[in-house]
Amino acid sequence: MSIQRRRLLSTTVALSLGVFMASGINATAEAQDGGTLRVAILQDVSNFDPQSFLSLNFPLIKNLYDSLLEYGPDGEVLPSLASAWTIADDNMSVSLTLRDDVTFHSGAPMDAEAVAATLAKAADPERGQNVYATMAPVENWTVDGPHQLTVNFKGPIPDRQITDLLQFISVIDPAGIETVATVPAGTGAFTLVERVLGQSVQMAANPNYWRDGEPKVDELLITVFGDNDAASAALESDAVDMIYGAGGRAAVRLRDSGYQLVQGPGPLVQVFRINTTRPPFTNEKFRQAFKYLVDREAILRVGYAGLGVVTALPWAPASPAADPSYNETYAFDLDKAKELLDASGLSAAEMSDWKLLVNSADQDAITISQLMQGTLAEVGIEVELDLRQGAEFTDAMLGGDYTAIFAGIGNIQKFPSRIATNSIYRTSNNPILGEPHPHPDYVAAIERVNTTLGSDEEVQAAYDHLNEVLIEAAFGVPTNTYDVGLIVAAPDVSGFTPDIDNMLVARTITVAR
Repeated sequence: MSIQRRRLLSTTVALSLGVFMASGINATAEAQDGGTLRVAILQDVSNFDPQSFLSLNFPLIKNLYDSLLEYGPDGEVLPSLASAWTIADDNMSVSLTLRDDVTFHSGAPMDAEAVAATLAKAADPERGQNVYATMAPVENWTVDGPHQLTVNFKGPIPDRQITDLLQFISVIDPAGIETVATVPAGTGAFTLVERVLGQSVQMAANPNYWRDGEPKVDELLITVFGDNDAASAALESDAVDMIYGAGGRAAVRLRDSGYQLVQGPGPLVQVFRINTTRPPFTNEKFRQAFKYLVDREAILRVGYAGLGVVTALPWAPASPAADPSYNETYAFDLDKAKELLDASGLSAAEMSDWKLLVNSADQDAITISQLMQGTLAEVGIEVELDLRQGAEFTDAMLGGDYTAIFAGIGNIQKFPSRIATNSIYRTSNNPILGEPHPHPDYVAAIERVNTTLGSDEEVQAAYDHLNEVLIEAAFGVPTNTYDVGLIVAAPDVSGFTPDIDNMLVARTITVAR
């Protein structure tokens, strides 16, 4: 059995044997359609553009939009807006057949021209945002009929990379592309009623939705509570039906009190992100010391109540690039860290001349940042925490206005080069590291993964090389997996649909009242 096939099977087994789990007590009343699903979130959404693909926007994307393909909880590729697809024998193209019964919220038809307009936006370095890197292998596309489209690649690429791309593309109404950040323009199960900045997003059921019998509720009301304590209090007082994006410690406490805890198949990896364009992190030896300075076990325990696994590489265990041996090689070790700090040649003052950016509304982020602060003090590095919240924090994180920060990255259970969809890992138009990319070996390693279609040994060698480059460059130091979109729900909520990215899928959820 080939490496690729064996790994695909192991991924499928891992996904099907319990990565989508609900614990707590079951619904005690019969589920019924209609009514309002009330969802608490901890941070306000950023915008309505599905191509920004921020975890902040995960409560919205799958409710306002549909993608071309989907993945089931077992890793199976499923039709969505594309009812059929055929990958060419030479892996140089994929032909799509689109559904002919789907309309956008505006009433305009979803057709091949709409998909072409969406692809054009995604392929634009100025407009494609986090989808742009995924479009790198695409040469062009042709509209072959009202509901027929062919996507051509610059060279042969693996099947899974092709389906990942199609799963990543949420189709946007061409008439709304230029304003999609502020006005959603999708085909999804819900339409926007009102957004109150910093407070709430209200959505109504799409009466023309193409999936029969969905959505199950008449209204989706998402309310921003700001922190775990406020959201938990709202759930316990029956002011909301569920929390999406709950912190690990709060989730475990609520589970133990009888609420449902729902974990999906798409974890994030927590990464100590480093802006290598700013001193002292321009010094390679200094930043490499952080491979040994992050206490992964402690971060997982105190920050996430143990809901996850430690990892020294930016992959979930199901990723074909995962290599658990790195966890032992780069385990927490202050002596090895001190050796690299000494080799950096930096003075104690130089090593301490930076701040760690922290989301002051996220208690888990504060906790792990304080843990890091204490560890650094043990080796003579005294750093301050730069506490920001709301738009000020989000703008700093996305715009690269920081020296270092703990933040999650996604797409780490899919084809390895999908990591480049994350801002710190982008190979071009990187908002933190800039242009030209300061780590060309990393850019080349991603390209090697994208273009290697040879023997099992060649594929494995490409993955191994990427891992070696990531460790060497050290612009991101992973610590552990954790659940983005961790759901804590009242006992009378049911119908959860697992999403490969752990986004909120509200169209199948019902509340028994």
